[in-house]
Amino acid sequence: MTKDIAFLRVSHLRGPNIWTYRPVIEAWLDIGELEDFPSNTLPGLYERLLAALPGLIEHRCGVGQRGGFLERLREGTWCGHILEHVVLELQNLAGMRTGFGKTRSTDVRGVYKMAFRTRQEQVGRAALLAGRELLLAAIADLPFDLEARLEQLRELVDEHCLGPSTAHIVEAATERKIPAIRLTDGNLVQLGYGASQRRIWTAETDRTSAIAESIASDKDLTKGLLKACGVPVPEGSLVKSAEEAWEEAQDIGLPVVLKPYDGNHGRGVSLNLNTRADVEAAYHLASRKGDSASVLVERYIAGDEHRLLVVGRHVVAAAKGESLWITGDGVADIIGLVDSQINTDPRRGSAENSPLNALAPQHGAEIILELERQGLTAYSVPLAGQRVLIQPNGNVSHDVTDLIHPSVAFAAALAARVVGLDIAGVDLVTQDISLPLEVSRGAIIEVNASPGLLAHLQPADGRPRPVGTAIVGHLFGAEDSGRIPVVGVTGGREAARVARLVGRLLRLSGRHTGVACRDGLYLDGRQASGADCVNWDAGQRLLMNRSVQAAVCENDARMILSEGLAYDKCAVGIVTDMDGLADLGEFYLRDEADMSKVVRTQVDVILPDGTAVLNAADPAVAALAELCDGKVIFYGLDASLPALVRQRAAGERAVFLYADCIVLASGAEEVSLLSLSALKAGVVAEVGALLAAVAAAWALNVSPELMCAALRNYDPAPGGKPGKL
Repeated sequence: MTKDIAFLRVSHLRGPNIWTYRPVIEAWLDIGELEDFPSNTLPGLYERLLAALPGLIEHRCGVGQRGGFLERLREGTWCGHILEHVVLELQNLAGMRTGFGKTRSTDVRGVYKMAFRTRQEQVGRAALLAGRELLLAAIADLPFDLEARLEQLRELVDEHCLGPSTAHIVEAATERKIPAIRLTDGNLVQLGYGASQRRIWTAETDRTSAIAESIASDKDLTKGLLKACGVPVPEGSLVKSAEEAWEEAQDIGLPVVLKPYDGNHGRGVSLNLNTRADVEAAYHLASRKGDSASVLVERYIAGDEHRLLVVGRHVVAAAKGESLWITGDGVADIIGLVDSQINTDPRRGSAENSPLNALAPQHGAEIILELERQGLTAYSVPLAGQRVLIQPNGNVSHDVTDLIHPSVAFAAALAARVVGLDIAGVDLVTQDISLPLEVSRGAIIEVNASPGLLAHLQPADGRPRPVGTAIVGHLFGAEDSGRIPVVGVTGGREAARVARLVGRLLRLSGRHTGVACRDGLYLDGRQASGADCVNWDAGQRLLMNRSVQAAVCENDARMILSEGLAYDKCAVGIVTDMDGLADLGEFYLRDEADMSKVVRTQVDVILPDGTAVLNAADPAVAALAELCDGKVIFYGLDASLPALVRQRAAGERAVFLYADCIVLASGAEEVSLLSLSALKAGVVAEVGALLAAVAAAWALNVSPELMCAALRNYDPAPGGKPGKL
């Protein structure tokens, strides 16, 4: 018998979908003859899978407790379900943590729909392929090089996923229910929608001044500004030759520090220099590491290097550095000693998520120079017990946030403001950060734009600091969600008309409004595209537009099934009908119950303070009301519709026709909006769309007067096409 798993279709659902609120990869599987072989009939499968992936014990599965999946595996479950958990665990082992997965059978024997959460499409697809190969190897008791495949997945994670610092900020935004859109393959991310958005690029924001960044990169200018504002800085000046460097060092007084005037991250910095040879060698190093021959010579400040992270006007984290030493054994050279005594630290590595770099004494110019000062090279073999200084500065990884003296924090925050940075890494040297700088004889030595965050997120000791929360709080006020009113319209016959009418009503209420529907893409009534825009990309275009203050997106069942919604949540969700089932047979939808599971996605994403607008004339649509986390407004042509009657009896809102007049009702209270006779000819054929649009505008607090003005001027196009807006 041939045991195989075939992929019939693999899709990336980039927004809320029938499975979950988050992006997933959906795979349609044909497990063939394995349909007759649940896991408990495959000898050794349980043992081989657990040996390869011991982390499967943490998968709770439907049992709801640790070991739940293994219990299902032991009792007997099918290969589609097993593959789901294998793929999730491979992503976890590759460093991309995720947990959601679900597998459902279809009405075709052996064919399953399987979905799993992924944070990045390429990584998820690669994990799916690797998971299939691993599972088939485990079934057939064949070898599988798991480590090689995991290494490939880890490389994809490093290449395609957000860096750890950016990801931390995005997670902090997510905790505050602020939506995020990744704008590039790198770390440029939009937080919020439309006109309410802010942008981050790791530790830079759209408030970070280009002028301030230029000032921060000019160390001499920075020091002059800080000194003028009373911030303690070391004495020093710029030089342009090795001879000048030695002359300046003598004037300042030894020992001194040399650094590139436009450097950052400690590159090209040499400390505690006492001889002419050391100063001249340090000059040549610094001039190579900078963008010009200019080098800064400064008085050496005794003490430890500290990095203070300033966000807005406050210090939110501080880390202390340490010198790195090795101890000789009389056998190994310095390269080997560094590898065995320093690089074994799990925090060191070359990956972006490593808070400290792995050291290569034979390649690092700063280390080579430091060894030369001690009469050594990377290939020297120190005597047994001989201590060798490898790196006198950097290695900032010990949290000291709780020890900062208030005056030190004030000086650091002032330094960031003087330079003009909204987020800054302020480097200072002091022997004791719990004392004022004038007492410890410390000084601020640098102010850096785009500071690294990992030292505060993954300190060597001390607790991690919530710097992402601080950055998000800096960008958004306490009550600011970064959202604009988003209206989703799902249905068939009238959805496009409803979308454009809602757009008109919102625009006339004073909001710059974008509409994406099957008739095209509209910005304040101007058609930007005439193509069918019922798709994820079109919706995202509206949400990325910084001028858009309200967005209206038409969705249909096919879009939900193949792409997902373009937004994570909406203020108003409109469902007009559940038409179109006959055109969706390829998705294994067979009846109205299946269709309802798709359309309910629009209602599931309504915000708790939002509103569902539902067609009371369609019982299946009306039944979605119980799934809404917010309020509900029913609409219908007939005030006697059962759903409308129940709604008003409960004291809730409804929109309907009475004696050819559009009525807004809240419980027993009624307000006549306007008569159909006041509308232009041809509008009567669109009354259902008018009622839905009026209900949505009411939910968004558009005044009745504005609604009347907008509807009186609504001009339906000839031929039954949507009205001109």
